[in-house]
Amino acid sequence: MDFQRRDGRMRTGPDAPVRHHGLERVALVCALTGLIAGCAGSVRVNDIPDIGGLEADRLLFERGTEAVDDGNWSRARVYFLDIRDNYPQSEYRAEARLQIADTYEGEGTPDAYVRALAEYQDFLSLYPTHPRTGYAQYKLGMVHFHQMRRAERDQTETLSAIAEFEAFIARFPADHELMSQVREQLRGARDRLGMHDYQVGVYYYGRKNYAGAMARFRELIEQDPGFSRLDGVYFYLATTLADTAQVSEAIPYFARLLDEFTESEFAEQAAARLTELEAGSLP
Repeated sequence: MDFQRRDGRMRTGPDAPVRHHGLERVALVCALTGLIAGCAGSVRVNDIPDIGGLEADRLLFERGTEAVDDGNWSRARVYFLDIRDNYPQSEYRAEARLQIADTYEGEGTPDAYVRALAEYQDFLSLYPTHPRTGYAQYKLGMVHFHQMRRAERDQTETLSAIAEFEAFIARFPADHELMSQVREQLRGARDRLGMHDYQVGVYYYGRKNYAGAMARFRELIEQDPGFSRLDGVYFYLATTLADTAQVSEAIPYFARLLDEFTESEFAEQAAARLTELEAGSLP
């Protein structure tokens, strides 16, 4: 095999250099395979600029960032992996690790999500005091958030998302730049979990399993008073109590619904039932 020197001359034979840095090494692999290593099928040899060794890590990072902006996750990952694996002293190495995780998250497949979680967790282990640890912790929650299932299905991913967002809140200051986003996503995850319990309670009520229904509704009120469908919880809990002759306990829940949720879809029914119960409870 022939190798070209910096001065343009060709060197051959056993003393020819075989080490390459940055993209020169990637280009060598491409010459043998026709594609970038790592299954980045759209990245061809001709797409890779010959940037040499001077500030190669910076240029690699710039190329990777451009690919991320274009949504070309596999191409971007090639650049960031090169920084991670071949530039141990680079100032871009920590950020490149985060970008690798982001490219997996961006792909959005079940396998890619598994890889993204591993990369974010590795970052937190390797750089516990890095300024971007908050971002990595937030993204751990988001990877689970992306995989949350509908309310009637298994809620394992929802519980994992809640745990990661709560870990963020416990670890980072209230004025962290991502705190509002974390709280918003946490509310969304809790609502998904709450809707699961709410639907189970309504199902129990419909099947006349009143004890099971009341247990679900009471637990939801206690554990998540910020649940977005709390008006429905009040209504069904009050109705279940009324249907089981527990009128004195039912009345306050109907009253709370009307007081706290004036525009609720259950308001009219609650008002009618409350009037009925109050009239029946008079001596």
